[in-house]
Formats: sequence, structure tokens, C-alpha cells
Amino acid sequence: MIINTELEYKGNLFPGRINSFSQDVDKINFKTENGVILQVTILRGSVIRFRYATDNNFEKDFSYAISKDGVRGYSKLEVEEHKDCYKIITLKIIIKISKADLKVSIFDIHGNVICKDDWGFHWEQSYEFGGNIVKMSKAAPQGECYYGLGDKPMHLNLKGKRIENWATDQYAFGKDQDPLYKSVPFYIGMHEERAYGIFFDNTFKTFFDFCHERRNVTSFWAHGGEMNYYFFYGPDMEDVVTRYTDLTGKPELPPLWALGYHQCKWSYYPESKVKEVTSKFRELKIPCDGIYLDIDYMDGFRCFTWNKEYFPDPKRMVKELADDGFKTIAIIDPGIKIDDDYWVYKEAMENDYFCKRADGPYMRGKVWPGECYFPDFTNPKVREWWSGLFKEIIDEIGVKGIWNDMNEPAVMEVPGKTFPDDVRHNYDGHHCSHRKAHNIYGTQMARATYEGVKKYAYPKRPFIITRSAYSGAQRFTSSWTGDNIATWEHLWIANIQAQRMSMSGMSFTGSDIGGFAEHPTGELYARWIQLGVFHPFCRTHSSGDHGNQEPWTFGQEVINVTRKYVELRYQLLPYLYTMFWEYAEYGVPMLKSLVLYDQYDLQTHYRTDEFIFGNQILVCPIQEPNSKGRRMYIPKGKWYNYWTKEFVTGGLEQWVDAELDTIPMFIKEGAIIPKYPVQQYVGEKKIEELKLEVYFKLGAKEVSKVFEDAQDGYDYMKGRYSLRTFSFTGKENEVIIQQHKDGTFITEYETMVFEFIGLPFKISEVEIDNEVVDLKTIDFDPVRNIMKIPKNFTEIHIVG
Repeated sequence: MIINTELEYKGNLFPGRINSFSQDVDKINFKTENGVILQVTILRGSVIRFRYATDNNFEKDFSYAISKDGVRGYSKLEVEEHKDCYKIITLKIIIKISKADLKVSIFDIHGNVICKDDWGFHWEQSYEFGGNIVKMSKAAPQGECYYGLGDKPMHLNLKGKRIENWATDQYAFGKDQDPLYKSVPFYIGMHEERAYGIFFDNTFKTFFDFCHERRNVTSFWAHGGEMNYYFFYGPDMEDVVTRYTDLTGKPELPPLWALGYHQCKWSYYPESKVKEVTSKFRELKIPCDGIYLDIDYMDGFRCFTWNKEYFPDPKRMVKELADDGFKTIAIIDPGIKIDDDYWVYKEAMENDYFCKRADGPYMRGKVWPGECYFPDFTNPKVREWWSGLFKEIIDEIGVKGIWNDMNEPAVMEVPGKTFPDDVRHNYDGHHCSHRKAHNIYGTQMARATYEGVKKYAYPKRPFIITRSAYSGAQRFTSSWTGDNIATWEHLWIANIQAQRMSMSGMSFTGSDIGGFAEHPTGELYARWIQLGVFHPFCRTHSSGDHGNQEPWTFGQEVINVTRKYVELRYQLLPYLYTMFWEYAEYGVPMLKSLVLYDQYDLQTHYRTDEFIFGNQILVCPIQEPNSKGRRMYIPKGKWYNYWTKEFVTGGLEQWVDAELDTIPMFIKEGAIIPKYPVQQYVGEKKIEELKLEVYFKLGAKEVSKVFEDAQDGYDYMKGRYSLRTFSFTGKENEVIIQQHKDGTFITEYETMVFEFIGLPFKISEVEIDNEVVDLKTIDFDPVRNIMKIPKNFTEIHIVG
């Protein structure tokens, strides 16, 4: 029925008929007879923004999530008017806007439906808060799958799930529990091998329903703000993720040490305990780069202070740790203790930097220090002030990284565990309530922290880690998955969360290895460390309430397993660093779920355990106790078992043996895997040679890359990097490896050690840059097929 010229159904209001159309370069506006406006903005041929207004008014356009550095521009844009619809045509897609009801249908250039509205945009007015509850529903064809949405601890494929985004401190969360710490309102849909993405850039509490309420409908809605979403077309899933990551921003490269192994506990104190732990790592020769200080390093949990009883001379301690290769990372929370003798509190009060309630009093809440006020990190003046607070801890004391916790924001002993809705925020001049600012509070804290650490660590790179995050946080920070539990179920959850975060644009993520709450068995810890070394961020962390969780607390067998896998991570640092360069440069996910790796294989659509580390290493953790192996799916193609060098054909599920010291791990044929010598910490040794493990493939070229630079600093942005691109071509009786090098950085090693695996012939001749060489001059080992080659070759030709 029609009420006041607005269409209404079950309390929802709908757009009427289009009565005007206009275009301003890349923005196309459609207005309806009942005051609804749809603005379609063409960012790229495959990236489209849809923005809806009611009452003929848009809100002021502002987003914390969108990167100013994202790619813009398109090569084709045509708008056609037809009898029943308007048609927008780009090089990649065709968009039809129905004249009757403003519904949107999106097709590829061949006319196949990618995504279309069901009810489309609709809304209801919010009497309690004002504004609208904005809603969107899309048709969900049978067989469509859904992925993404950040840290959700549930099956990778979200079909049948209903999701809530409201950053929440969920201590000891469980499988399928929702919401958690992060709000990443971006999902990937895939149907008939065509993938698309939708990013609902709305910081209010948002919901996503993937055929949960209605079998053939996917919908998303928010408790305020605008219906404002970005559409990304693939058709490859990886392209959807890279386009989303480009829009919301890519990170800088971290210092290489940040990709090493880190050790953490609540809490290591006093100084003697910190030294005891770090000394034990060196004694046992388990590599480690990061040692963490939790809240007990502070004076009464006051941020930016030190407990001088526990840490009488922090500058000396941090230097001594650094001399032994350990970088110190310290925690900083948002709650500032109410204390007239506390300089941080006094500065914030003098400048009116704390969040306030609607009627004027400051937002007061209990956290670790007791009663606290909380900085409004959505105020640019507050962020600038906060960044300046890091001068002493970073520049003078020498701490190398900062860990932001409790920034959902978490408040103890109150309903909802966070701020009430009426708290007011600056929101960079777009003043609002906490309903709008809640989901981005943690990201803005991490941003202010990043700006401070970057300023005072310069010319070195900053390292930040955060618990709470919204889309775009990857520009400033890494993250971890929060307060998990030492259970086998949580090992499964950690695997899922790291994969999901990667496909949600936040690759630099890991879990608390071993579990934060409770105490793992030695077997569980061993299996978790095997998984954790293949996550971009690698840190053991525990609450300490249930015993210690250093590797040596579990006995000699677990020490040996830990050393073996941490050493493997350090060997693989050039591979991992190259993965990160691809992520930072192109937005390529560092971990690839099997569906992201090969969406055209239907067997991958519901796989959760296996994943691709980078582009060429397949990993599948053991996730059950007392297991001597497992069944796993090997993706299509041909792979080498890393441990046995056995050659296997993929495309089927098969049994893989895995004793306690083994994680199933396979290398893609044709891959060239770079390795460094084992180091106890990054920078301990001069890298005298780069090892390259070459896995034979019969057939066409396979490309591998190695990115290197000074391992810290910003010279890589000025071209001082080394990017080696290797092309491998294998034939029945010969191998050709070609090298192309970009960048001006000169690596310290002069030779590369090639090891050929799976060669179907015995090597009789080696030619380097068209010259046959004496095999003795390259230290050729005919048993292991190892040889040393000068690093700057252009082509190696190996003949049987």
C-alpha cells in the first residue's frame, strides 16, 4: 500500500519510481518520486560504489576505511536509458537500475548474472535514536557460497549463518561465538565460478544474513547511518580481495624481525624474569626476536609509566635485550587512570581530550588501573597528542613495538562490556554518538599509536599490534585473534581465523599460540607451534594463570619440535618477506584458503583445514590429539611432500602420515623456494648465501620471486630493493632457469646454492649465461643435486 507517497511493507519503507537521472563524470544519480536517491560511483571498471539517501539528503561523505592511495579510474563508462531501466556499462560489468523500484542487477559483459537485488534497498525509521535502520537484500541463487567478515570463529563458508559486527571483548570465546573483537563488514560471494565482493562501509552495528532467515536471500543492514556499499567484481576471488584491499589500504613492509618468532605472557616481571626467559631461548637455541611486556611493567597500570621496583632502569634493560637480539614490545591500553598526580591524565584533562557522556560528564569506566577516562581517538588533536606520548618509550628507552589491547573499547563490570551508546565522539569533525564510533575506536587508537611509533622509531619501521580493528586497520597495524583457549577446538579456530582474516584484507594476523586461557598439553602446544609458524604473525602468549607456556615447560620432545619449526620459519624468512611484499604492493592475501587458491575446483568450496602459505607451499595442521596422520585434500596439480620428497598428484583426498614432529606440508611443482641460514634472531648472521630449493616440473614456465632489502627502514620505497624473478622450465632431459632482477639494492651474499628436487635425469652439464662450466667450480654434489652459482646470472641451462 502507499502511505504518504512512500511504499511500505511490514514496517519497511521502499523506494518509489525513478523520476529523474543525472550524471557528473563518474557519479550517476537516480532520484525517485518519494525522495530516495541512489548515487552510483564508478571507481574502476570492476569497483562500484552504491550509496542511498532518503528524504533527498545524503549525509556528509566521510570514511575512516577508505585509503586515499587506492587506484581510481576506468577506461569505459556508458549510460543508456531503456524503457524499463537504466543501464550502466563499464569494461567489466553491466549494471541495470530498474525504473519502477530502483532495484539493481549486475551482470558480467556476457550477460551472466553476478548479483541482483531481492527486496533491494529498504529502511525503517529509528524512533528511539533518529535516522534510519538501513537494509539491503540480495537474491541468493542455489549453490552460492560466502566468505570473509574478519575474525568469525566459524566454518569458512558462511552459508546459513547470521553475523553481527560489534567489536566485543570476548574472553575465552567459543566456536561459532559472535560478535568478537573485530568488525570487517566485507564478504565475498561466489556462484558458478564467478566471485564478487561487497564492503558495507557503515561503522554502526551491522548484521549479515547469508540465507539464514530466508533460504534464497542474503541481506545486510545497520542500526544507523547510510546504505553505502562497494561492489567488487572478480571473477577470481583473489582479484576481489586485492581490489578491496587496494580500496581500504595496504600496509607498509614491517621490519623483518617482526616476522620472526615472538614470546609473550601475562606477565613477564621483574627484569630478572624477562632475562631468565630470553637467556633460556638462547641457551636452547630456539630462535626468537620479540619479547613482550604486559601491563605489569607499568606503575599501577598507568600507561607510559614504568614500575621502578620491577624495572629500575628500563633503558639499560631494553639495550641489553637488544644486544642479545631481542626487540622489546610493550602493551599500551586506552584506559587512562583518574589520578591528579599522573602526567598523562593531567595533560588530557587540561586539553579536554577524554570522551564525554551526552550530558557532559566524562566517560568513566573500570579497567586494569581502576577508574579510568578514555581518550577520544576519533579527534585528530587527540591522535596527535597521543602520538607524542611515545617519545620516551620509543626514542629514549628504545622499545621497538607497541601492543594495543582492550581497545574495543573494553570496560569491566558493566552491561555490554563497553561504552554506553550516549558517549559522544568528535569523529574528525562529524560529531556522533558511540553507536557510530564504537567499531572504529580501536582502529583509530592503533592509527594514533602507529603515527607515534613511526615518528620516534624513524628511520626504522614501526611495529604495532591491535586486538580490535575495522576495515582499513591493516594500513597501520598487525593483529591477533584475542583471548582464545588451550583446546584442540581452538587450534581449529585459529586456523580458520587466520585464513579468514587474510581473505578480509588483514593478512598480518596470528593467534595466541598454545591458547591464552588454561594450559595446553605438550602435544597440543607442539601441534599449535607447527601451525603458528605458518601464520604471518607468530607469537606464543598465555595468561599465566595456569602455568608457564614457554616451549621448555613441556619437556625435551616439545623443545625439539619447537626448535625444528621455529628454525624452519627463520629459514623461510625470504619466502615470507616476499609474500609480505606482494601483500603490501598488490594486496595479495598471504594465506590462501583452498577456495581462494582454486575456486574452480568445487572440492575446495567447503574445505577449512588446508591452506596455501604464500603461493607455493601447502600446509594442513593436525588438529586432533593422538594423531599419527590425517586425511587431507591436495589441490589440483602436482605437489612434492616436503618431508619425503614424494611426488603426488592432487585433486583428491588422501592419507598423509604425520608423527608429532611433522605437519603435512607440500611444495608446488616448479616452485623455487628461497631460504636463509638458521639464525637465532634477524641480523645475527651475515647472509653469505641464498639457498634455492628447486622442485622439478615437466612443462611450461613456472615463476617464483624473491624480494629483499635492508630488512628495515624506508630505502625500499626509493628503489633500494632487490626483486629477483626466476622462471623455471623443465624438460625430460634439461632444465632452464632464467633470472630477472629489479631494484638497486645489492645483497650481501655473492652466491646462490641451488638444490634440485625431483630431477628425472642425472646432471652431466651445466651452462651459465651460455658458457659451459666445470662442475668442480660450482661445488656440484651429484648425490643431492646441489651446486653454487654466482648470484647475478641471467640463465642456467642444466642438461642430463
